[in-house]
Order: sequence, then structure tokens, then C-alpha cells
Amino acid sequence: MAVVPDIITPAWRPVPRVHALCTTRIGGESLAPWNTWNLGEHVGDAAATVAANRQVLRVACQLPAEPCWLRQVHGTVVADLDQYSGEPRIADAAITSTPNTLCVVLTADCVPVLLAAENGSAVAAAHAGWRGLAAGVLENTVMALRGRVAAGVRLQAWLGPGIGPLHFEVGDDVRDAFLAIDAAATTAFAPGAGDRWLCDLYTLARQRLAALGISSVTGGEHCTYADAGRFFSHRRDVQHLRASGTGRMASLIWMQQ
Repeated sequence: MAVVPDIITPAWRPVPRVHALCTTRIGGESLAPWNTWNLGEHVGDAAATVAANRQVLRVACQLPAEPCWLRQVHGTVVADLDQYSGEPRIADAAITSTPNTLCVVLTADCVPVLLAAENGSAVAAAHAGWRGLAAGVLENTVMALRGRVAAGVRLQAWLGPGIGPLHFEVGDDVRDAFLAIDAAATTAFAPGAGDRWLCDLYTLARQRLAALGISSVTGGEHCTYADAGRFFSHRRDVQHLRASGTGRMASLIWMQQ
């Protein structure tokens, strides 16, 4: 018997025409270690199974079109989907002001950030792991998005499921990268074991968004590492449990026609 797909809907202020959602690991056809709703083509899962899982996404979520999948590299490039065609773009964020064009990012510990103009005129999605956050993926995404909206129109953001602050252990290099940008980032790091630090990606994302003038930010309450029944986690499954792979969740946002 097929499992009903488990979908998270952002709890943010409703925006005209804008739809957004995030998948979990529950509801697809993949076998272990990608069980069950893996949407990533690059993680070792069978291509036919991933295609079937993406079909489940389209049907279960009543998508108006195929999402514009990206080739993510933990960078800062923002794909302009209004000029999108052909093979997946190498980018870690996407923007659009065209109805029924779907921005999507894949994650399994990194924080997906969905953004929308509060008048429903443009939307964006960003893949925000620590490398992307430190390098400026949110700054680039917000700059591109603001280029599509009228002056004075505010933006709001939602932080999807990412690794929580009790489980993301990093070294001095990660902490130093953020403190070099903003001394206030020290509040996102707590002492860990030995010379390690526990890093709060959600706090770092909120700080970067606040610096960009975005005060309406929701989400950030999930931990992909801690909730193995609901979420994929690269750090838990691949790095700690030594599994051969893990799946990817998808966070999507679009404007209805």
C-alpha cells in the first residue's frame, strides 16, 4: 500500500498567488539507504526510482509544471528562471517573477530558504549550507529578487528543515569564516567537544537576512539530524552511520497563474 507523502507547508503570512512547500523522506519508492522519497538524482539512487519519486511530487502536490532543478555546488550563483532553458543550471539559488515557474532546492542538512515579495510579484529559493551562507548566497539571492519587485515592497522568508544547533559540529575554520564577516555571529556558536564548535545555521541565516532588511522570517524549528524518521541527513547517515548514501528533500516555491 502506497504511503501518503509527508509535506511541510511554510507557516508564514499568506502571499497572493504564492505557493510553497517542503518534502520529507516519507512517501516515495526508494529503497534503503534512500528510503523512501528521495528527489536527488546525484546521490546514487536508481534513476528510474528518482523519476518516479518526482512524479509523486508533481501529482501529490498538484504542481503546475516541472520544477526547475538545479545542479547545486554549495556556491552563490543565482539562476534566473525567467531565462531558464535546457539542462539544469549550476546554481544554488533561483528566482522568478513568472507564474507557474517553480524554484526548487534540494537539501539534506543545509537550510533551504524560501523568499517571497509580500505582494506576490516574485519568489526565490536558496540552498544555504555554511559555505553558501559565508560566501553570500542569501545576499545574492535577495539582491536578485529585489531587482524584480517595485521599490518599497518587502520580502519575507521561511527557513526549512536543516541540521539543528545541537548536532552540527564544526571547527575553528567555520566559526572564523563567519566572525570575519560579522562579530555578532559569535552567538551562533557554542563550545562543543574538545576544540570543536556547535554551529546554529538557523541563527546565521536569520542574522544575514536581518542585515539585508528582512525581518519577517519564520521556520527553523526542525532538525534533520535528530529526526531520522522524517528527514534525510547527510551528516547522520553518511558521515556518522557510514551508509552508502542518503536522499534529498525538495523545497519549492512558485506563483500560481
